[in-house]
Amino acid sequence: MKTLRIGLVGAGYMGSLHAEKLETMRRAGAELHLAGVCDIEPRRACELSERHGVPVHDDLRSLLSCVDAVIVAVPTVAHFDVVRSALEANVDVLVEKPIAATLEEAEALLVLAGSRGLVLQVGHLEWFNSAMQVIREHIREPRFIEAHRMGPFPDRATDMDVVRDLMIHDLDILQQLLGEEPDQIDAVGVPVLTANIDIANARISYPSGCVANLTASRVSPTPMRKIRFFQPNGYFSVDFLQQSAVAARRPGAANGERPSIEIEKLNVGRGDALTGQLQAFVRVLRTRETPQVDGLGGIGALRTALRVNAAISPPEPETPRRASARRQPDAASGRSAPFYR
Repeated sequence: MKTLRIGLVGAGYMGSLHAEKLETMRRAGAELHLAGVCDIEPRRACELSERHGVPVHDDLRSLLSCVDAVIVAVPTVAHFDVVRSALEANVDVLVEKPIAATLEEAEALLVLAGSRGLVLQVGHLEWFNSAMQVIREHIREPRFIEAHRMGPFPDRATDMDVVRDLMIHDLDILQQLLGEEPDQIDAVGVPVLTANIDIANARISYPSGCVANLTASRVSPTPMRKIRFFQPNGYFSVDFLQQSAVAARRPGAANGERPSIEIEKLNVGRGDALTGQLQAFVRVLRTRETPQVDGLGGIGALRTALRVNAAISPPEPETPRRASARRQPDAASGRSAPFYR
């Protein structure tokens, strides 16, 4: 079996995690190796190189010339340029979410990948969470969905709003499970620590009649990543942080018996979502099958995220608090004059 040469563009927080997981996979016997790293800040690339013995490339073209596939973990505003360069060099791509900064960019990447028969996988990580893998088998025509994805402001840099940063995970999950995009969105959101929206809530209606209430925050002291599905045959809850899932079902009741609910903790084996995602990427590189989240799915999630942002009314411009006025005698007229403080 051919050893896959995988390159890494971006040696920041996520890039470093990708490098660690790839090295662990290689040591475990996977036929791959991290063939090189490139970053706009040479210092970060050199630090990663020292930790994992990875060659450093001064520019992207040099890296693309010696790899079979590349992982793109750069700021979102740079996704389009980097991914386009990789596809034009006939290199398969796994790009961190969101697929691009704009729909126009995302659609151009999808067309380019399709025209060259290349893999374009988008890093919507929660699909590879062990709890999600278990619960998805139970979801049948949900009528109401509630999701909370909250936590403190991240140590990593972020160049986007909380909808594209966090809520987009849940938007993607819902759209893949329901097989449709929303027909109505109402949303609110406010900036707190950045110039972008840092906390947002969206009420989303789908053509099937399902309604979802999603909250995303990066200004909350306690981390929470939960999603709950309510459907005629029961209630199902996923905790992504704990990698746990619970089912609540109504058992068949004999005539005259009081309705009841049975709670079952589903069997979820703990796993590593990022490793699972990388394993899936390697499998796709070898089989050429469609990724779990391909370019088309990435575009759908981005399109809905942008619609959520568009539904958020811009904050009212802050007006200076009206100054309180005290009256002081006007020396010239003897009348009271305002004194502002």
